[in-house]
Amino acid sequence: MEPPELDYSIVVPAYDEERLLPETLARLRQAMGGTPLVGEIVVCDNNSTDRTPAIATDAGARVAFESVNQIARARNTGAWAARGRYLIFVDADTVVPPALLDRALEALDTGRACGGGAEVIMEGVDGFSARLVALWNAFSRWRRLAAGSFVFVLREAFDAVGGFPESVYASEEIWLSRSVKGWGRRRGLTFEILQGDPVVTSGRKARWYPAPVLIGVALFLTLVPLALRSRRFCWLWYRRPPEGV
Repeated sequence: MEPPELDYSIVVPAYDEERLLPETLARLRQAMGGTPLVGEIVVCDNNSTDRTPAIATDAGARVAFESVNQIARARNTGAWAARGRYLIFVDADTVVPPALLDRALEALDTGRACGGGAEVIMEGVDGFSARLVALWNAFSRWRRLAAGSFVFVLREAFDAVGGFPESVYASEEIWLSRSVKGWGRRRGLTFEILQGDPVVTSGRKARWYPAPVLIGVALFLTLVPLALRSRRFCWLWYRRPPEGV
């Protein structure tokens, strides 16, 4: 493998994201302008049927292609195409504040951290859904597990643990967090959940499906983790209603 050519790469997996991807990329460019490190954006087109790859190209991103619709595969394909020493994974429906990007890069560049994540705000949700997000943020800080909407990691660590596990169709960021934490612990490096500069991610799933459905799927996968190996049981991450965005 050739040595990295850039300081960092932002990898954005995207499947049919023509409506939300433009703002995500524009805000990433804005955030990148505030750091002295040299980076790039790599969009992994996960076999989209819309204008996702054209939008990415027009925005100045490099485009990788993954034919198999699986989130872990899309993240890995983007990472293998990336040229940075540091990898930052951002979902296509997520806005990253400039301060958060700076802090993540600083944690990696100073040799303090092997990786980490951030707190999450889910756009446009309130009530029970908002409480679920708050509960996740507390759990994330406690267990030091990154949400998939924003994950940062040393390429060395990412390569050493084999990237995101392609044996599962959801929760791949949890598995990666655990693997990278172990890798870093043996080298005196931390895995940090950065607080105070949360990412803002789309609340579309909370709008598409009632709370009992979301809770039911999450509870089932928690109690039956082997089901994570089946796309059928992880349908929540792959199915969209006809009018969905």
